[in-house]
Amino acid sequence: MKLSKALPILLIAISASLWGIIAIFVRKLSFIGFSSMEIVTIRVVIAALLLTFIGIRKYRSQMMISVKDAKLFIGTGIFSIVLFNWCYFSSINQMNLSMAVILLYTAPAFVTVLSYFFLKEKMDWLKVVSVIGTILGCILITGVQVGDTSSINMIGIITGLGAGFGYALYTIFGKFALLKYPPFTVTYYTFIVASLALIPLTRLWEKGMMLFSRDVFIYGVGLGLVPTVIAYLFYTKGLEQLDGSKAAIVATVEPVVATLLGVFLYEEGFGIIQALGSIIILISVTLINIPKKQKASIR
Repeated sequence: MKLSKALPILLIAISASLWGIIAIFVRKLSFIGFSSMEIVTIRVVIAALLLTFIGIRKYRSQMMISVKDAKLFIGTGIFSIVLFNWCYFSSINQMNLSMAVILLYTAPAFVTVLSYFFLKEKMDWLKVVSVIGTILGCILITGVQVGDTSSINMIGIITGLGAGFGYALYTIFGKFALLKYPPFTVTYYTFIVASLALIPLTRLWEKGMMLFSRDVFIYGVGLGLVPTVIAYLFYTKGLEQLDGSKAAIVATVEPVVATLLGVFLYEEGFGIIQALGSIIILISVTLINIPKKQKASIR
């Protein structure tokens, strides 16, 4: 494979790997004393500031929107990004990292169902099989120790699935926003709206002295920069030369990285049933993202 062809795949794999290490920042900020919603606020505010700097330098023409279109970014910013991040960060602190990120990957199944009802997209047999596979995978993950309900963290499972649902909402709301605006504009105003909603809600300024500590600065800026802005820029650059379906498959590197991180850094267990459920979910994600021409050849 030529370097030019391998580069977009490499960029997307790197971006997915950066998303996979997000727990390093989230768990550290949680240990310092920030709630999940406050950590979401730190992430979106820093990302918004960094994107503002990037926009002024490179995308000034894409930083203007019509006031009447602000409602589009309420969907992507509040109903998606805020919900997704809060649920995901909560699940990361409630359960094994590998389980949290796998539950996040139920998003394609949610997208498939939501697209059928709201975007009027067709539901073929492969999509149905993928959704069923995702549900089966979740059941296996929640029952890691069969017959022992005490081992099941229901709050972690609910917030993990909530993360998948919130992530899916971004695809739905984002499709409507992308009909009028380019990707940078959509991403920029998504984080701006999320920031404007969360700052007064969390009253983060009341932790002023804590915010300016060395560890909070390092991990806060790291959260907004590494698994957010850098990962987004790499992913977007990769998408310029790679189909979205292929990109989604390459992005399944994320749960692999997160699982390795959980096992080796946090010494978390990873059982056989859990592994089986994870594999089924990842196969389901792959099936959903198979291009139409390849789907036809399977039949």
